[in-house]
Amino acid sequence: MVRSVAESRFTLDTNLLVYSADRDEGEKNQVAAQILLRAPSLDCWLTLQSLSEFYAATTRKGIMQPVEAAAQVSDWLILFPTASASADAVRTALADAVAGRASYWDALLVATAAEAGCTLILSEDLADGSRLGGVAIHNPFDPAGGLTPRASRLLSL
Repeated sequence: MVRSVAESRFTLDTNLLVYSADRDEGEKNQVAAQILLRAPSLDCWLTLQSLSEFYAATTRKGIMQPVEAAAQVSDWLILFPTASASADAVRTALADAVAGRASYWDALLVATAAEAGCTLILSEDLADGSRLGGVAIHNPFDPAGGLTPRASRLLSL
């Protein structure tokens, strides 16, 4: 299956990383795990922000013990290219937050992803179908269950 060039590089929001570890999330856990299984073989980058938020969320909520969460983040650091927030990304995020386009942390994720060349973010938390800073947002969870057709195409499933 051929993916469009416009969606060749993408990133995953923290919620997908957390769902992949949270077995209490049922189908969302299964779908997120499927995404994380395929993503390393594609042009998927993870932001250091999402990895850090994953550690904080899973340990705070008791989903994982700190040593397990740290090991998972370390594994993802090996499997995925990563993007860190630059000073320009922080400036862009501040401007977007002040203008009311997104929360600061969401805007920073988008700005960092854009700098890394990502054109798509898979996220349940951001507004599905919206664009910010040239980056499209897509919720990969089909309301009927499983992956959306767009996410299936992206993951070549």
